[in-house]
Amino acid sequence: MEHWDEVRTAFQVAKHGTVSGAAAALGVHHATVIRHIDALEARLGVKLFQRHARGYTPTEAGADLARVGQATDDQLAQLDARIKGQGEGVTGDLVVTSLASFARLLVPVLADFQLANPGLTLRFLTGQRLFRLEYGEAHVAVRAGSAPEEPDNVAQKLHAVDMALYAAPSYVARRGMPTEATLTQHDFVGQVEDRSRAPFMLWMAERVPAKCITFRATDDRSLAEAVRAGIALGWMPVDAAEGLVQVLPPRPDWVAQLWLVTHVDLHRTAKVQACLAHLKQAAKTWG
Repeated sequence: MEHWDEVRTAFQVAKHGTVSGAAAALGVHHATVIRHIDALEARLGVKLFQRHARGYTPTEAGADLARVGQATDDQLAQLDARIKGQGEGVTGDLVVTSLASFARLLVPVLADFQLANPGLTLRFLTGQRLFRLEYGEAHVAVRAGSAPEEPDNVAQKLHAVDMALYAAPSYVARRGMPTEATLTQHDFVGQVEDRSRAPFMLWMAERVPAKCITFRATDDRSLAEAVRAGIALGWMPVDAAEGLVQVLPPRPDWVAQLWLVTHVDLHRTAKVQACLAHLKQAAKTWG
């Protein structure tokens, strides 16, 4: 694409709001960023940014250009990931993503897979947001909950995680043993944003008022540590709750289903198929 470097620079300036931020993201000198912006504005005959002491703010034209730059950058990243994933061998980069709470299950398995394939560089991305397989952000995703419905994704069941409600011994000593009838008299941990569609969280939302959620965090590992610290009650996988007191036992309708998710364009590549097979075989040994 003609003048793509300049468009990409403008997109990064709009994204970061400063010349220095854009320069760092692009790996160029800040003078190069300024030169690209000046050249692009001169070529288009319009101001793309308002300059001020805090940085650069896009004008309406700059915002339009940034949207084009974002879409093009996403498409190029997707193309790059697809090309890199089309090799016949189990080599190169392999990106796997999941919630951080599943690292206890996945990291040992992924480590074995990498050791068995020394030509492979494996990256394990964790976080609350869904990494976009369609844009090449990951090759394999392990997701929990209802079956993923994104178009062009291939979803396969991996493992069913039994969930139960737990408290630390110190919490029970301080507040007494909770029962299902007395849940509203106790404190709970929960996500910062109440968007979970997990069946056990929906069950709790129907029975426990929001005021009872006295500790909130953005990730499951932090919530688990809060439960262990005796702050409040919380939901935990049964096989990860050693040392805790089970308040309510697991129920079939609380099961957290794990899914293996891949994009159709990379699903049949050698390294993705090898990784899927390795994960499914390992899952047979999980409790």
